[in-house]
Amino acid sequence: MVQYDFLDASFGALADPTRRGILEHLGRGPATVSALAERFEMTLTGVKKHIRLLEEAGMVVTEKRGRTRYCRLGANFLDRETAWLQEYRRMVEARMDRLGEFLERTEPHE
Repeated sequence: MVQYDFLDASFGALADPTRRGILEHLGRGPATVSALAERFEMTLTGVKKHIRLLEEAGMVVTEKRGRTRYCRLGANFLDRETAWLQEYRRMVEARMDRLGEFLERTEPHE
């Protein structure tokens, strides 16, 4: 069986509006943890928890320079998730096509 454990972390990370906001903000460029905390009116501890979950999902990368931690989007941001969604969509569309063919074959003709 194919393992999709990464989807749990990814969709869990995306389930929170603050984390989606952080990703949107980082889509415009890197930011410090302090800047993100200010932008989202959160404590440093609160924003660090969100960043940790995004890092675990592979969506964000952080780097410490001196006393400042910088955040940016991960290199393959949502590539695996997009591939999974496309494959799932193909599977559902194939099933719907087979259902349509079945209904055409079994539909009573007048």
